[in-house]
Amino acid sequence: MKRARFLVVLLLAAAGLVVGGPAQAANLLANPGFEAGSTSGWTCPAGTAVKTPVHSGTYALAVTPGASDQGQCTQTVSVRPSTTYSVSAWVQGAPVYLGVTGGSSTWTNASAYSQLSLSFTTSANQTSAELYLHGWYGASTYYADDVVLDGPGGDTPGGPGVPGTPTVGTVSDTSIALSWGAAAGTVTGYRVYEDNALRATVPGTSTTLSGLTACTSHSYSVTAYNDKAESAHTPAVSATTSGCTSAGLPKHALIGYVHASFANGSGYLKLADVPNAWDIIDLAFAEPTSVTSGDVRFNRCSATECPGVESDADFIAAIRAKQAQGKKVLISIGGQNGEVQLTTTAARDNFVNSVSAIIDKYGLDGLDVDFESQSLSLNSGDTDFHNPTTPVIVNLIAALKTLKARYGAKFVLTMAPETFFVQVGYQFYGGAGGGDSRTGAYLPVIYAMRDDLTVLHVQDYNSGPVMGLDNQYHTMGGADFLIAMTDMLKSGFKVANTGQTFPGLREDQIAVGLPAAVSAGNGYVSPTEVQTAVTCLAHGTGCGSYTLRGGPSPALRGLMTWSVNWDRYYKWEFQKAHRPFLDGLG
Repeated sequence: MKRARFLVVLLLAAAGLVVGGPAQAANLLANPGFEAGSTSGWTCPAGTAVKTPVHSGTYALAVTPGASDQGQCTQTVSVRPSTTYSVSAWVQGAPVYLGVTGGSSTWTNASAYSQLSLSFTTSANQTSAELYLHGWYGASTYYADDVVLDGPGGDTPGGPGVPGTPTVGTVSDTSIALSWGAAAGTVTGYRVYEDNALRATVPGTSTTLSGLTACTSHSYSVTAYNDKAESAHTPAVSATTSGCTSAGLPKHALIGYVHASFANGSGYLKLADVPNAWDIIDLAFAEPTSVTSGDVRFNRCSATECPGVESDADFIAAIRAKQAQGKKVLISIGGQNGEVQLTTTAARDNFVNSVSAIIDKYGLDGLDVDFESQSLSLNSGDTDFHNPTTPVIVNLIAALKTLKARYGAKFVLTMAPETFFVQVGYQFYGGAGGGDSRTGAYLPVIYAMRDDLTVLHVQDYNSGPVMGLDNQYHTMGGADFLIAMTDMLKSGFKVANTGQTFPGLREDQIAVGLPAAVSAGNGYVSPTEVQTAVTCLAHGTGCGSYTLRGGPSPALRGLMTWSVNWDRYYKWEFQKAHRPFLDGLG
């Protein structure tokens, strides 16, 4: 039956009776029932076409997920803006997921073929949609058949092709120059989108966008148009105006946490004994008096817990000595046990005042935000990371902006989120529902502070497998994971099913976060593998099978580690390997 229906569509098209239009609906998918005897038309690395079990016809899709992947199959089709589409598939397995990136998703456990259905509405500028099917990590084989994406096609006859990916040219304090490859077909002109909004319409393949603010980052994509249609968007590229105030850091920095408020198996380390190799020293940790108070206290380790701990006077003297050497000393707030939820404006104000008191008492250079556990999450329906509505997010952003304004341009602000709160947002976003509300929850904070953020060093450890921009899952512990996760921060990425794109950061704002030794955290990476990854990220060489979507980052800020104490315990392996390497990176 499915082949008969598909044949009718083809015959009508040949007769000129099927044209793209709101009143017409057709299955937009290629090889929707896998009757080609293959996965032709689909991006489906682990999938095969099988003859049993099928829902109808001769073939169906079979995929067996691996231990570190979900067995995802995708197909991208052209669609029309502001249009509603329906999606369905007959599936069998435990579990099976059906969804549209930027739209809805659904799933089932089914021992026999069962139909999944959903609908989605494209955004005002959306010209393509990606449909996906997948199972679950290490689960049994799932099957799919008779997949349908119904609605008007986006390819209007005579419409232009997609332009070449834009490249960034001359950048000044107030302008960014862009150029791109010409689109195929008849082209009237090109539309340039800045941060998902139309910024300029030009007749040729280049433009200079002016009137921008110094040291601000933006994401750009381009479409071609004529009197018939507008093309799909090019991949987005990020660019930043010049005029940034220097944080006083070396081009490539070594960043480390010092256990200042507690002792563990690595032993206590006096601040004066931290080697000069470290450029940013994060004092771990300041913690709140209660989860929702916003009242943060920095209680230095006691002599009982940390024999040999220095006095406050000696501690402050050591801070001054480090600063005299050009080092930056920050207070890190949160950590594994320091859960902070700024649920009210009163908590927000307490946070600002108490953090300021710590900075002033010790004369610190700034703040490191290391919110973990349940500190950040998104309320249901909070899907626009540009304009978040969840109180704990809104209040944290307001608090950080106040602190930045209070201390001025030289205030150093760093963040150390886990991959779950950042890169996992490519696949799942908490406010969109259907999963953990914490996924991607750092994204609105990073975005709001992107022009004030000194360094983002995501913890590339203590992480499960994470999908990269190649739509493959990457597992911690080697160069591949570091490359894929860091490239996402530079390139930017679509945010799950929100229809929005998180723009990449400046390369000097990005560092790679690592455990210093095998005892410091899961996901330890040998110095050789770390340096392979950094060389790839900085110079685009030795990247293995991975292609950098964000391009090389010669100004990549450097490496962060947990922790300086653990590095000392392991005879300074991290520092001895990586300080000379960073100095010679160029």
